[in-house]
Formats: sequence, C-alpha cells, structure tokens
Amino acid sequence: MKRLESVNYRGFVLPLIVGLVLWSLTSFRPAGIPVAGWHMLALFVATIIACITRPLPIGGVSIIAFALTVLTNTVPMDKAILGFGNAAIWMIAMAFFIARGFIKTGLGRRIALNFVKAFGHKTLGLAYALIGVDLILAPATPSNTARAGGVLYPIIKSLSQSFGSDPKDGTASKIGSFLIFAEYHGDMITAAMFMTAMAGNPLAQTLAKSNGVTISWMDWFLGALVPGLVSLIVVPWLIYKLYPPEIKATPNAKAWAKDQLAQMGPISLPEKIMAVIFVCALILWITGSFLGIDATLAAFLALALLLITGVLSWQDVLAESGAWNTLTWFSVLVMMAGSLSSLGFIPWLSKVIGNSLSGLNWFLALVLLIGALFYSHYLFASSTAHITAMYGAFLAVALSLKVPPMLAALLLAYFGNLMSSTTHYASGPAPVLFGSGYVPQNKWWSLNFILGIFYLVVWIGLGSIWLKVLGMW
Repeated sequence: MKRLESVNYRGFVLPLIVGLVLWSLTSFRPAGIPVAGWHMLALFVATIIACITRPLPIGGVSIIAFALTVLTNTVPMDKAILGFGNAAIWMIAMAFFIARGFIKTGLGRRIALNFVKAFGHKTLGLAYALIGVDLILAPATPSNTARAGGVLYPIIKSLSQSFGSDPKDGTASKIGSFLIFAEYHGDMITAAMFMTAMAGNPLAQTLAKSNGVTISWMDWFLGALVPGLVSLIVVPWLIYKLYPPEIKATPNAKAWAKDQLAQMGPISLPEKIMAVIFVCALILWITGSFLGIDATLAAFLALALLLITGVLSWQDVLAESGAWNTLTWFSVLVMMAGSLSSLGFIPWLSKVIGNSLSGLNWFLALVLLIGALFYSHYLFASSTAHITAMYGAFLAVALSLKVPPMLAALLLAYFGNLMSSTTHYASGPAPVLFGSGYVPQNKWWSLNFILGIFYLVVWIGLGSIWLKVLGMW
C-alpha cells in the first residue's frame, strides 16, 4: 500500500502565525513603507522561520513561498520567475557539477591524497593549507563562489571521504564538517582582503566614489592586511575549538596516502581530461574580468566540455540532486530578498537608521551602522544585493555624521563580505558548502553568530587602529 510522504505539519505553525500577524498589521505599517513592501516582509520573515522549523526540506519551503508571493500579488509572476535566471545562482549549480567530475574520475581523491601526504599530520594544518590556496587565488578571482565552490569544495569533499567522513552515513563530524566550515570562513576573509576577490567589492568602490571617497586597490589591500591576517590565523583555530573534528591527528597519514596513491595507479585519461578542463575553468575565472568572460559562463563552458569529452554523462548531471535543490531554494530567497529592496522596505530601513543616529559621537555611530549592516544581512541572500541596497546609503549617513571618509568607506566595504557570517544563504559560497550536508543548519547559524562577534571586534577595533597607523584617517 502506498503511503503519503512525511510532512512535519507542526513546523508550519510558527511561520504561519508570524506571517499572518505581520500581514494583519499592514494598516499600521510605517508611512514610508508601501503595502507591497510590508507584505513582502511578512512573507520573507515567515519563509526564514520555516527554513528553521523545517516543515519540509528547504526546497519545498521555497516553492510554497514562491507560490504565495505570486498568489498574493506581492510580486507578479513575470518578475518573480526572474530569480531563477540569476547568474550567480547558476554559478553555484555549476560548481556542484564540476565537483561531481572530480569525484567520478577520481581526480579529486588523487589531489586530496597528495594534500594529505604534504599536510596530513594535523587536521588543523589541513584547514590552514586549504585556506592558503584560497588566499593565493583570491586577488585574481573576482568570484568567491568560484573559489570556494569550483576549486576547493571538490577537494574538501574528496579529502573528507578519503577519511571516511560523509554526511550520508552519519560520519560528517569526523573531519568534513570542520574543513567545510573552516573553508567557508577562510573564503569570506580572503574576499574581504582584496578588492578583486568578490563581485560586490568593485561595486562598493564605485558607490564610495559617488560619495566622494576614492579607494584604490592598494588602499583596500593595505587596510585589510592586518585584521585579515589575524582573522586567517585565529578563526580556523576558533572553529577547531568550537566545532572540533573527531580526527585531530593523523600521524600515519603520509604513509597511508602514499599507499592509496600506489593503489590508484597512474593518472587515468578521464582524470587528465578533468584536470585540463579544471585548469581551463580556473584560468577563465582568474582572467575572465580581463577577457570579458563571465564566471558563470566559464562554469557553463567547463560543464559543456565535461559532457563533450564523456567525463560526465547527462544522467550524472540529472543525478546531482544537491545542485538542483540549491538552484531552487536559493533562487526563491534571492528573489524575495531583492523584492524587499525594490518594494521599498530596505530603503525605508536605511533612512530610519540614519535619522536615529543623528547627534551621536561619530565612532559610536559608525559602530552602530556597521552592526546594522551586519545583522540586517539575515534579510538578504546575496552580499552583492545587500551592498547595492545599503552600502551607499549607510556611507552617506556616516559621512553626514563626520565619520572620517576612508575609515567609513573601507570598514563598511569589508563588512560587505564579513556579514556573510550569518546564514546558510548569506552569499554564493554558503549554499554550496552548506548544501554538501556536512554542517547542520543549527550549527551553521550558532557558530556564525559567535564568529560574527569576533569579526565585529577585530575588524572595527584592530582595523580602525591599523587604518590610523596607515594614516588613512
């Protein structure tokens, strides 16, 4: 006898109550928020709560949210469906497919074994080595999603599986959970350190210039150098202490890795083809901004070559459920978060914050502005979208309160990346690494909250002092 699929109906109660209460308060909304903007807020808040209470997997929750958004005429279908055409989201999906090529051919495992052979004495050392690769690629890779999802995620997944760590069999905490979360934060820090390391950074530079503040590539890098290096050193260690892997030392890893590589034998033709395509994709990601080739297009070209050469079959693509799941829920959340801005809620929020800070000491005002920027990221599913909506407005408020221009412009720009220490949908790399299944949602949110406080203290405190030493204010 066929049975219905399991649904956690209790999980619908809280988001439904909160959503209906907010919706019913439409007539009492602040005067500066349009009706559609308030309705979008009610739907978005209810959706985020449902992502926490999990009445259905997040993909199912997002489909319901999409249907309600259009059904209530909050966003028309022709605009809502555009969320599924977001290039950054397709970049995320492509990263999953490229990762499958690494795993299917065995190339990812071979690379992982060589990493183990070179850095396998301690698990913490492995994390630093992987983050080091991210740091090297960051200045020339304007897509942090490409770095974390296309380059490092396949290696981390293969490395974890080689240690018998796989969320499918309940062994994620052996080593994979730690490495995935450490790389997420390493990628976030390197994105903040270089103007060319994340797509939203040049946008922040442009918005700063429109407010009369000119930031050069070297200004950005020098300003981030000390707080960035401190974060790269301390954060992996903090994660190691807060979320320790079961496997902490691997004294026999070098010999084991050599033995495993010997069993694998010489590199195979599929591995060679995979390696060549991967290098081509990497070159395009690094040089794409100069060649006029978008990072997402480079990823599509890589997948096309994997299909043409027979490294992957179309069935492999269809079977990559993580990619299609992520494409669905992330597209909906990005659409809803973008609508919060276009329907007037985010502009109203920015204006209210500016008015409320009038008359405060300029440094305290800057701290509060950064805090507001940081924690409002819970309402966003894209760092670039958040920067677009709020960076220019917050910088203008800071300048009106007599905050030193370069200090305000740089710190707000750095936190345009660091604010990703919030949710599992906070930026492009988040759904790739979270979607791997190694880190449960409650851990992702709770650990991010703790580390977010660390970033606020280090980058505002030490960062301000360092910028003073540099003579930037």
